Amino acid sequence: MEEGFLDNLYQEHQTALGCPSPSSIIAFYESLVGFLFPDYGNEKITTRNELKNRFGDLRKDWHLLLQKRCKSLQKKYPGDEDVLFKDLTKIKSTLENDITAIYEGDPAAQSRLEVIKTYPGFKAIAAYRIANSIYNSGYQLIARMISEHAHSRTGVDIHPAAKIGSHFCIDHGTGIVIGETTDIGDHVKIYQGVTLGATSVKKENASQKRHPTIGNNVVIYANATILGGKTHIGDHCVIGGNSWITRSLESNSRLYYDSENKHLLKSNLE
Repeated sequence: MEEGFLDNLYQEHQTALGCPSPSSIIAFYESLVGFLFPDYGNEKITTRNELKNRFGDLRKDWHLLLQKRCKSLQKKYPGDEDVLFKDLTKIKSTLENDITAIYEGDPAAQSRLEVIKTYPGFKAIAAYRIANSIYNSGYQLIARMISEHAHSRTGVDIHPAAKIGSHFCIDHGTGIVIGETTDIGDHVKIYQGVTLGATSVKKENASQKRHPTIGNNVVIYANATILGGKTHIGDHCVIGGNSWITRSLESNSRLYYDSENKHLLKSNLE
């Protein structure tokens, strides 16, 4: 029995895909965020030439990771291997807007430096922005490793395929889930425990839009749950804590849970 067990394990080792290890991908990711935001990491670059060399080293590390990628697990043919680095200007700019949204949206935040160094919301969003670029380039497994790294560190689970606009603010963060086909507009703020999920988890529905669409300038308070691919939350809505929503909500609405009467109450913000 022991020999048979070992024989089976040996065969599994021989046929293993040889993907890059999660630790190597996470090390690359952490170095990249530290390069984009010097206050995030411990490395301080002091000369222009050193900066250029570091950029080149990161690009080389990225190509080495791609050489080891699990090609058989790609859902589509990967595109330009340099897309991530071509996207860095946009990623950096969008993250700066996210930092602004977090800093201006949280009275407890004393500085942008504090947001970068300590806020789980920033860490989760940074991982999403980078993983989203990688995912859309066709390297889904690498993107998922980065998003799961952020999930383990922050308690925020954002699928890298989700679409999230600019000035995104996550406050506190723990327990947030944002599903694969979620579409979030600009200037959206969400609190801890929010779920943007699906009403069904059937495998045959994998190619369908299963998660909600959130408009612009929406606030979603703690532990609210919004489900379904046909559910659309309009612009300028406020969703109260502990709400459970499976239907669309028109713009400029306020919805909150009345704990005394145990039902949702809706009003217009205009």
